[in-house]
Amino acid sequence: MKTKLLFGLLAFTTVLQAAAPTDRPVVPLWPNGAPGSEARKNEPEKITGSNVSGIHNPSLTVYLPAKDKATGCAVIVTPGGGHARLAIEHEGYNVAQFLADNGVAAFVLKHRLAKDDTVPQGTAQPYTIDRDSLNDAQRAIKLVRSRASEWGVDPARVGIIGFSAGGEVALLAATRYTAGKADATDALDRQSTRPDFFGLIYPGGLPRTDIELTKDTPSVFLACGYSDRANISEGLPEFYLKAKKAGVNAELHIYAGAGHGFGVRATNKSPSGAWIARFTEWLGDRKFLGVAMK
Repeated sequence: MKTKLLFGLLAFTTVLQAAAPTDRPVVPLWPNGAPGSEARKNEPEKITGSNVSGIHNPSLTVYLPAKDKATGCAVIVTPGGGHARLAIEHEGYNVAQFLADNGVAAFVLKHRLAKDDTVPQGTAQPYTIDRDSLNDAQRAIKLVRSRASEWGVDPARVGIIGFSAGGEVALLAATRYTAGKADATDALDRQSTRPDFFGLIYPGGLPRTDIELTKDTPSVFLACGYSDRANISEGLPEFYLKAKKAGVNAELHIYAGAGHGFGVRATNKSPSGAWIARFTEWLGDRKFLGVAMK
């Protein structure tokens, strides 16, 4: 059964008012602890307002759509926060709630941080973006695929979207994927880490010179504000042209009245506040929405 998406103002306003998900399932990416972090898996996270840091046991917070709305599509949501913390509400939970309300299974990723604000100044950071944050994102993709039947997801319609610093993580996940290993002992490692699509919302990482786009890079949705800093408001159009030249299907939105960090907020009544509806429409246009798994 095909699902009709709800893009009305009422649905949009409702999701923006979503509270912290005290009743949402939280699934650790590694039940026995992340590689190199096993001894720290039980350390409490630091919560400051709507920000989270001190993440040593990376996880997914699960938002599943109602079965009669489910499209079979899944999105891993990667909040930003300068790699020092995660802006978990307006770039995480609110995003996931909107997607779930519109038939898309969403999974908010808490990954290890390369500039974690809980690490004392002058002390070496234990994690890096390219090793640990990327490893967590790749593991998240494999985890969703491995439980696709349970969560009503088509394993061929699993993507990732990232905001600001989380956009850098999503970009790495979309360009440094690996095939599954059929003989792997861990069932998750039999899954591919390649996302079927990705989204970059005012992303970091654009100045990197080690990102390669090819015709095999997944389709990408891009959005930022005109008043964002130059390496985003100018870098994202350059990235779009680079993607087009490489044969990557891409869609770009630049909002004239927006800067950095607009995310999904109840207070944002400007056109940039509806970017997530455009993203969901794009998913439909690219044929990622359709019949849910039985």
